[in-house]
Order: sequence, then structure tokens, then C-alpha cells
Amino acid sequence: MIIILRDKKATKKQLDKMSYALGNYIKVVVDVKKGILAGGGGMHYDEEQLLLEYGCEQKNLWGGGIDFTTNEVDYNSMINVRPNQENPSRDILSAEIRKKLKKIVEDFLL
Repeated sequence: MIIILRDKKATKKQLDKMSYALGNYIKVVVDVKKGILAGGGGMHYDEEQLLLEYGCEQKNLWGGGIDFTTNEVDYNSMINVRPNQENPSRDILSAEIRKKLKKIVEDFLL
């Protein structure tokens, strides 16, 4: 189940719902400008589409995930492939964007 978090840390119930599909891992898409997180989808694309409907701009949306067995944040998603934004890889190459995504993920999910 995809849940959007905007201004409050996820509750235990929300974390359980978001991790239902993938166990100890939650896929996330983050608006690095607005500080909004969508998590819990089976595909980053679904979370991205929901955030676009929510009013976010695609250029600010970046995908990754968090593994709750290690609390490690990753930066890998097909939605990150953006040669026009100097990111030709599935991984987020910008250290600044990685830092923003990690902070938002940790603030909302840990």
C-alpha cells in the first residue's frame, strides 16, 4: 500500500502497510524539493505517478528504498534514469540529491 508522508514520521501501522509487499524493504520516491515521501509501492513508477497527481514536479522526484534489516538507504530506481538531468544511471549520481533523499527517508521512516 502506497502511503504519502509529508509532515509526520510514519507510524508503526503505516510502516507495516508500506512494507507488506516486500517484507523488510520499502521502495520510496521522494520529492527532494518539497520534502515529501511516497512509500510502499511494488514499483517506483506507481509512487512517482501518485506524487505527480499530488502536485509534485517530476524533476524533483527520485527513487530508492530502505532495508530495515540493515537500515541502509539505497538510491536505485528506473525512474532515476535522466540523461537530461545529468543522471544516465539507475543510481542517483549526485551527492547532493543522495543526501537529501537519505535525510527525508530517515526522518520519515526511522
